[in-house]
Amino acid sequence: MKIYILIAASLLFSLQIMAQTGLKTGVQAPEFTAKDNSGKVLDLKALLKQHKSVVLFFYRGQWCPYCNKHIQQLQDSLQLLTSKDAYVIGVTPETGDNINKTVEKTHASFSIVQDAGYKIMKAYDVKYTVDANLYSKLKGYGVDLEKNNGNTDHVLPVPATYVINSSGKIVFVQFDKDYTKRASISSIAAVL
Repeated sequence: MKIYILIAASLLFSLQIMAQTGLKTGVQAPEFTAKDNSGKVLDLKALLKQHKSVVLFFYRGQWCPYCNKHIQQLQDSLQLLTSKDAYVIGVTPETGDNINKTVEKTHASFSIVQDAGYKIMKAYDVKYTVDANLYSKLKGYGVDLEKNNGNTDHVLPVPATYVINSSGKIVFVQFDKDYTKRASISSIAAVL
């Protein structure tokens, strides 16, 4: 009986994640306004008037080694990206305190937004709810989503990266349900 419950839970989780497809290249990027970790109000439309492009990426949290590695790579190449007049924004469901932990771990100096109501994650079709099985597994690894995100929603984004040009079109997408795969700096820089 337990095996059937486990299979059913795994299947539900797979279907939940499979429902997310992310946005495609050529689509108009959904506009948003949000406050970043330094208190700056970010308005996508305004940023695209000031910069040639925006690099928008979604990450799971400071507890995720793959996220931290990707953020560190973005930080290490930030001068390259900004020299191409790109503005970098990270989006996460984590609380401000945990965003600060991300900054401590990665030395990220670009904007990071807490998407507390999941408006940005929903708009870019990367939001999913973690099932009970995965939640328990994460908790077993010492990851407390409720504490990290400051709620009991158990929501994470599919890690994804979008490059949005000055006309508001998405010109690059990296969307992979395999959380270990992230956009390379060279592929981002190539479209800037």
